[in-house]
Order: sequence, then structure tokens, then C-alpha cells
Amino acid sequence: MKYSEASLGRVFVIRLEDGDIVHECIQRFAAEKEIQAAALILLGGADKDSRLVVGPEDGRAEKINPMIHVLQAVHEAAGTGTIFPDQQGAPLLHLHVACGRKDSTVTGCVRAGVKVWQVMEAVLIEITGSEARRMPDEATGFELLCP
Repeated sequence: MKYSEASLGRVFVIRLEDGDIVHECIQRFAAEKEIQAAALILLGGADKDSRLVVGPEDGRAEKINPMIHVLQAVHEAAGTGTIFPDQQGAPLLHLHVACGRKDSTVTGCVRAGVKVWQVMEAVLIEITGSEARRMPDEATGFELLCP
């Protein structure tokens, strides 16, 4: 385990609107408000044809191949994530959501493109005093959090 200590900054209450692409809007907002690090809580509707990364094909393969799940209908969505700067200093969102409809739920990362259905609400809590970064990891191909 690796860690660092930080403090809380500003708190933003955000409403995403019909058709917004979640990760694009949140990252753009963070850049505009000069937010380098944050925690995020999200809930609302995910539209039909939204795309979630739902895991690797083989978790122990040398090259990680992500699996994409496409929502076939509108789903309720709730998620949590973090923002930390990438190697170039741009805010990079890592957000997982659980999307449910009737008696089934799928959970995954929004980076493949989750589209808002009608409305999504987010509370973004800025983290200050942190030097944590997401750095490329050759072994996994991920941008790993380095506190």
C-alpha cells in the first residue's frame, strides 16, 4: 500500500444533462475550474447505447484487453470515482458506475462513453495539497495512481 495525505478544498454540485458524455464533461469541468484532484459521487440515468468497460478478457494475460458492454436500454446509474492529474498534468477521471434495469445490473468504468439520459447529478469534492499523479505503467498499460 502507498499513500499520501491531503486536505479538502471546494465542493461542487453539478447537473449533467441529456446527451452529455459523463467522463468528457467531468474532465472538462475539472480543467476549467483548475481542479487537479477530487472525489466524485454520481447518480442519475444512463442512456441506451452507453458503453462501459466491464473488465479484462483475461485478468492474467500479458496484454490486457478490455471488454466493452453496451447498454441496450436506459438504466439507473450510481457511481463513485476520483480525479488525479495525468503525466501531463491534465485532470483524469476514474469513475465506476453500477447501471441497473429491472432485475439486472452491470458495473464498469465510464471511460468508453456513458451518455446521460435526462439528468445525472454529481457532487465533486476537491482534494488539495496532494501531489498524487496517474502515471503510465508499462506492465499493465494502465495509468496508475502514484500517491
